[in-house]
Parts: sequence; C-alpha cells; structure tokens
Amino acid sequence: MVCEKDPLVQKVCELYEQISGLESLKPSRDVNMLFTQLVVTCMPPSPIDVTKLCKRIQEIRSKLIRLCGEAEGLLESHFSTILGSYENPPHHLNIFPYYSNYLKLSLLEFNILTKHCSNLPSKVAFVGSGPLPLTSIVLASFHLTTTSFHNYDIDPSANSKALQLVSSNPDLSERMFFHTTDIMDVTNALKDYDVVFLAALVGMDKDEKVRVIDHLAKYMAPGAVLMLRSAHGARAFLYPVVDPCDLRGFEVLSIFHPTDEVINSVVIARKFPMTKHSADQQQPTKLPNKFFDIEMFNPLNHVNLMEELDIQEQLS
Repeated sequence: MVCEKDPLVQKVCELYEQISGLESLKPSRDVNMLFTQLVVTCMPPSPIDVTKLCKRIQEIRSKLIRLCGEAEGLLESHFSTILGSYENPPHHLNIFPYYSNYLKLSLLEFNILTKHCSNLPSKVAFVGSGPLPLTSIVLASFHLTTTSFHNYDIDPSANSKALQLVSSNPDLSERMFFHTTDIMDVTNALKDYDVVFLAALVGMDKDEKVRVIDHLAKYMAPGAVLMLRSAHGARAFLYPVVDPCDLRGFEVLSIFHPTDEVINSVVIARKFPMTKHSADQQQPTKLPNKFFDIEMFNPLNHVNLMEELDIQEQLS
C-alpha cells in the first residue's frame, strides 16, 4: 500500500497542508506558487496507483481535488472578467496562463473524436463549461467550425461571464449557447447532441462522477459519443479518475494518457445502440486492437506511446 513514506506522497501532503492553510484561493503570488509546485510535482509520469493509497492519504487526495477545483474556478473567473473587458475577447485568450495547454488538449480531443466518428458533429454539449469555456471556444474556432456548442453550467455567474466572451464575436455568438442548469435535471434535451463533453471537475469524487455518467447513459441518444477527462498516475491528486468500469451503458473506444504538460487523460466512449441485448449491458466492452493506432497523436510530439495500451489491463 502506498503511504506517507513515498517521497511523492510526502511532497503532495506538504503542499496540501500549505494550500489548505491559505486564507483565500483567489489568484495571488502565494496561491500561484503553491499550485504551480503541486502541478510540477504531479506532472511527471508515475507508477503510483491512487486506489492503493491508505485511508488518510485518500482523504487528503479528495480534499486536494476540491481545493484544486475551487482554485481553478477562481482563476478562470478572474481571467474571464479581464477578457470580458476587451472589444473582442477571443482575440486575447493567450493572456490566460494555461491557454497553450487548452490548445493542445483541444487538438488531442479533436483528433481522437475524428478517429472514431465518420462525420463531424453538428451539435455538441459541454457539461461544466465554467466562466472561461476555453475548450468550446477553441474547438469552435479552429476545429469544429460549423458545429453549435451548448454549454451547461450550474452557476449563473459563470454563464454570464462566459456569454460576455463570445457575444461580440459574429461567428461564435451564433453557434455558442449557455444553459444555467444542473445537468442532472436535463433529460430529453440530451438526445439532441452528437457528442457530449464532460469536464474533469463535474463530479468531484467517484460517486458523484458515476451518477452523472449514469444519467448521461440514460438520456443521450443511442450511438452518441461521450468524451470525458480523467487523470492518470500522480495527476490523480489533481483531478478525479474515470475508470472504464464507470462507463455503464457505453462502449469504451479509447483512453489516452498524455505525458506532457497536458494534465488530463482523455476517454472516449459511445452509447450502446438501444437493442434488447445492449439495454441489458452493464459493463463496457473490451477494445479491439484496432483502437490502439496512435498515429493520430503525432501532432503533440510529447507522447509516451505505451500509455494508451494500458487500457487493456484496466479492462481485463
């Protein structure tokens, strides 16, 4: 069992103590410094399995994920306010310190999506879009240039800030929509989307995440695609992990673990067709070997080619 004696765990616990002692998680010199240290600590590929952490460290990990989520939300809100003051906010997105990461992550997600879908989606939902919906904006601007994006967030303030970013842009304002609601209250409308993106911080722990996934499995259209963000190795101290067994009602198509500065893993799954056999299907199917063609990921140039293959172990 991984415990306090592990140097990486010790460092993470030390940073957790400092972060949890901060008066505020709003962007500041101390907040930025501590979270940068945390990301740098967790970023290198690591064999650590967070499911084998002792109870105390599991509790710290859960609290740390929530602190990371709160800090990320405050950071996005801060920069969304600044960007909203510009005449054409999408032209200034590079002032956000992690914008280049979103460019890489969005390209990765687009490549994965086109690998498994014969047609580009006409209508996409992004669940948990937040005050700075960079994934939607980047995909709409550079990759899915005719697709409409329906962004869902439970926070009206977040949606107000997000709308301000695209309202002055003739193209994006026509294709980006914002819905202030809990996704658990959205039912039949989910059938309208070819692809649903689920943000990493929707469902901060395993139970919450699985409830959301089960809800999507119930109401998404048969054959529609679900794209999720997960975490792998030590990066699971920063974000929740989605395991293949969590995706009941879906066929898991691919899982990809970046090894560069893109923190999130990417999971793509397809809702089973509504046949009698698949309606009773409770577990995702095993992946055929054809899903391990990694040529599509070459544009990132930071790929550990073996990372994607370990889904075979996760599904066995």
